[in-house]
Amino acid sequence: MDIFRELKSYYWQDKGFLWGSVIGLAIATALGLVYPLLLKTLIDDMINPGKYEGVLGLSLAAMGIIIVKASFQYVHGFCGGRLGNRLAYRLRNGCYEKLQQLSFSYYDTAKTGDLMSRLTADIEGMRNFIGFGFAQLLNTAFLLVFGFSMMMFIDWQLTLMTIAIIPVIGYVAIRFEQNIHPVFRSIRSAVGRLTVRVQENITGVRTVKSFAREPFEINKFVKENVDYRDNHLHLAVVWAKYFPLIEFIANLSVAALLLVGGWRVINGTLTLGDLVALSGMLGLIVAPLWNLGFQINNYTQSKASGERLLELLNQPISVKSVKNSLELDEKVVKGHIRFEDVSFRYTNRDDLPSALLGFNLNAPTGSVIGLLGGTGSGKSTAVGLLLRAYDVGEGSLTLDGVDVRNIELSSLRSQMAIVFQESFLFSATIKENISYGCPDATMEQIEEAARLAQAAGFIGELPLGYDTIVGERGMGLSGGQKQRVAIARALLSKPKILILDDATSALDMETEHEIQTAIRTVMADRTVFMIAHRISTLRHADEIIVLDRGHTIQRGTHDKLVRQPGLYRETYQIQYADRPEELGSQLDGSNSTTERRVTG
Repeated sequence: MDIFRELKSYYWQDKGFLWGSVIGLAIATALGLVYPLLLKTLIDDMINPGKYEGVLGLSLAAMGIIIVKASFQYVHGFCGGRLGNRLAYRLRNGCYEKLQQLSFSYYDTAKTGDLMSRLTADIEGMRNFIGFGFAQLLNTAFLLVFGFSMMMFIDWQLTLMTIAIIPVIGYVAIRFEQNIHPVFRSIRSAVGRLTVRVQENITGVRTVKSFAREPFEINKFVKENVDYRDNHLHLAVVWAKYFPLIEFIANLSVAALLLVGGWRVINGTLTLGDLVALSGMLGLIVAPLWNLGFQINNYTQSKASGERLLELLNQPISVKSVKNSLELDEKVVKGHIRFEDVSFRYTNRDDLPSALLGFNLNAPTGSVIGLLGGTGSGKSTAVGLLLRAYDVGEGSLTLDGVDVRNIELSSLRSQMAIVFQESFLFSATIKENISYGCPDATMEQIEEAARLAQAAGFIGELPLGYDTIVGERGMGLSGGQKQRVAIARALLSKPKILILDDATSALDMETEHEIQTAIRTVMADRTVFMIAHRISTLRHADEIIVLDRGHTIQRGTHDKLVRQPGLYRETYQIQYADRPEELGSQLDGSNSTTERRVTG
């Protein structure tokens, strides 16, 4: 029960509904046990003596009991339904809020389909058990106590004989739970993997079709589906083994009662009414005992679901605000960034290389910093540390002289805006996407941001303009159009620090130049970080840092770096190889400029 104790906060505040459901079912069950007593009275006190005048009254009493029982069954259903739905509501909110709070590092390995499975199927499993299954389990215990008490009152000898079989049923039920729980845990995991496979395929359907890999994807799905099927087949084997066994053992007591009780009726030591009453009560008790397998089945499903939900809810948050963290005042933030001997690795394993090693940078307010390097060189890691996507391993990173780890997290990020290479757009209107970070922005401000991002032109050509709804993840737009909308979204928030992570890679050179001109105008007194692979994107930066495997191997302005032997110059020569005249003039111009500066 540890799983349910840990989840107690999600349902215990509605304990009134819990007890209402349990008590309602218990009373309805107790009233159901009255029927065999009515039959005993009918047979022994009316039919056998021939006193038929009391039959009408007995029938009316039975009708009254039926009405009262139905009323309490309604209470059970109403309270159980309310309890289960409120639990599911809180769990969904709790899991979703947790997903919003989890750090970037969690999403480095998390799978979307698996998370969706937890927020749907696993929560539904918990809802069914807490809402109804828990009351059913308690009701089985109540039924045993009430039923056997009444049977003891009628004939204690026959009752003790039938009770002897109960420990055997309990033992079989416990063995059933022990065998079926690992199966349900495997089934829940298989559902998550199956959902991941479907989600990934739908997301990447254009890539699949463009490479004609439909058969390959079908085979991958079939493998996951086979695993899901095999888990259910294993479940069916466990069911087939234990359910008939529980029913067989439970019905042995019925057979024993009829044999011994019938013999005693023939001998005159037990009335026919007593035998009918005992048989009826035992039948009412045996039914839930037979259903005990189903109840344990539901309990085990919910326990497996609870384990997966708690795994998410208890996931540690690696990056969060410290106690008494500083709230930034937007009016006084300048945007001066300083990295001092910053090192960082993505895991705690010493055998893996650092993503960033001994990184130093002083970016005064209004400066434009360019970052260049190959894949895995540490460019995105540097800006990720600035966003506090991850925390610095060694060294310090400050904003206006304050360590970013001492600044309230949302307050820190509110001063920044980032545009990624893979621009994400929500399935909403273009206007809503641009104003995502500033929901109170006016239409004039939105249009101005779009104009600065060179997006106003294509937006104006759309049938509904800014009210055009883009597809899921912006599929209705081209890569360049999505990047421009994302840049407009960043510019609208007027951040103190703007981060462009290869954000113009899908744009033509002319559009990129126009956007850079607009950014230099808008961000004149703000700090800009630009990650790029194209020299044209970085050549006007105040300082360019060249990274390789986490190490800073070059730094300086474009004019300085282009005449130094190294990665920057090699990249420049490769990118301008088809324009030898421009390449030669740039190199010669840099040397001439240097000579003139030295002479002066």
